[in-house]
Amino acid sequence: MKALVFVLALLAGMPALALAGARDISSREAKALIEKNKAIYLLDVRTQQENSQARLSGSVLIPIDQFERRAGEVPKNRPVLVYCAVGSRSKPVAEFLSQRGYREVYNMTDGIVGWYRNGYPIQR
Repeated sequence: MKALVFVLALLAGMPALALAGARDISSREAKALIEKNKAIYLLDVRTQQENSQARLSGSVLIPIDQFERRAGEVPKNRPVLVYCAVGSRSKPVAEFLSQRGYREVYNMTDGIVGWYRNGYPIQR
């Protein structure tokens, strides 16, 4: 019984991210996260054409149609923020990473469109 209580207490103390997989966050939350943690890996999963029109500064482009074979390029030792235009393509990529052992993965649910609408800077 004591062992069971210990295990439950240990599990209760674990970070939610370790249990929940990828975490959905808004562009507002993403901006705060980026400002707080400069080591975050920004992953753009849009097309080359979309990326050439606008992107987040410092982001790395791996289009979703290339992602499965290039997933190894994403570092496992850094938090990863995945974004696309509006959050629909980034969600499965974020879940994919989370299921493969990436510990801190975020999906920007409103994508670069939400980022831009909030007045945050983009590169053109």
